[in-house]
Amino acid sequence: MDIALPCSSPELELDNLKALKVLGKGAMGTVFLVYDRTADPSARCPFALKVVDKSSLHTKLDAERRARWEIRVLSRLSHPFLPTLLGSFEAHDYMGWAVPYCPGGDLNVLRYHQNDRVFSPAVIRFYLAEIVCALEHLHSMGIAYRDLKPENVLIQQSGHVILTDFDLSRSLKPRTVVTVISDNESALLPESRRKHRRNLTRWITTGTHADTATSNNSSNKGGGGGGGLKKAKSARVSPVSRRKTSFSNGERSNSFVGTEEYVSPEVVRGEGHEFAVDWWALGILTYEMMYGTTPFKGKSRKETFRNVVAKQPEFIGRPTALTDLIGRLLEKDPTRRLGYARGACEIKEHVFFRGLRWDLLTDVLRPPFIPSRDDCDITERLTATDGGFDIREHFEKLRAPPSMPPSPDCQLLTEF
Repeated sequence: MDIALPCSSPELELDNLKALKVLGKGAMGTVFLVYDRTADPSARCPFALKVVDKSSLHTKLDAERRARWEIRVLSRLSHPFLPTLLGSFEAHDYMGWAVPYCPGGDLNVLRYHQNDRVFSPAVIRFYLAEIVCALEHLHSMGIAYRDLKPENVLIQQSGHVILTDFDLSRSLKPRTVVTVISDNESALLPESRRKHRRNLTRWITTGTHADTATSNNSSNKGGGGGGGLKKAKSARVSPVSRRKTSFSNGERSNSFVGTEEYVSPEVVRGEGHEFAVDWWALGILTYEMMYGTTPFKGKSRKETFRNVVAKQPEFIGRPTALTDLIGRLLEKDPTRRLGYARGACEIKEHVFFRGLRWDLLTDVLRPPFIPSRDDCDITERLTATDGGFDIREHFEKLRAPPSMPPSPDCQLLTEF
């Protein structure tokens, strides 16, 4: 893993941080909702803090490298749909980093609040557009995300999305892309494609369908960590070294990473992969938003991977622009997958996004879902009750062996 990235972020003092609640726990660390009791004693500006307990890591060196990599990636990000690194710290047993808190939870939680637990095409369109922009920015920096799934798409206070968790991301050398098509080559394209290319300079029209509310705008009480929603999560696939291959144009990774139901065919086959794995994952995410399930999930991990490689996605009803988009993103051959040749530009040009003003996405004032004030005022309730808890003590309690009840003999002795 390449970690030669500059890292400069404000230093946090762990002893000054007070945790209000646990937002989530994963293989890499625990995410807390915290506040700085020195700089913000009333907890008006809480933030999310991801803490890695180095003393409990089984593969300590690899986990620490991945944690430092994530901090370095975050330190470089500057995009409305990507997190900002607020600060970091490293102590003897712990290391952690802070990012803005997202009170709206994640897309998985939000989907479960909808009627039939699926999103409408208009809502899918809005969220996909922002995710595409986030991935486009990462790819322009030479970073493949490699962990796109609903749990990693959080809802900001504004209602706009933000991607999280970058420990599985990878720095890759971009391929050289030639986008010029000659008149002779253009003549070989279908009429619809030729017409589409002629209109590229004026395909973005005024107006957007993004200001459409969901059918059930229920508030999420869980905060940025998922709200305790129980979902049958697929196991995360840890990085595994694969055979090395030489590529003259661009760079591919041979690591086996991702989440089972979102892993692309080229990763399963161990052929080496690049940025196109993110467009595959986008297709899986879109399918799940539309149908409430992923398209290749099997009864076992082996069956899931077999489906990823061989099975075609199943669609219900007549073909639509949305199903066409999903089908083209879920192309088994990465070189034929939408987004492979010209990146996000190809996806933005798809008919499903026709009429969308990409440059005005951040100006949308009424996204499909906006967290309620109850979600935002959680810190006032928590600080009013107990003022939070110490992060070190939290981990020390987890490491402490369970106390054994006294034996009957001991109880008799204490009674006398």
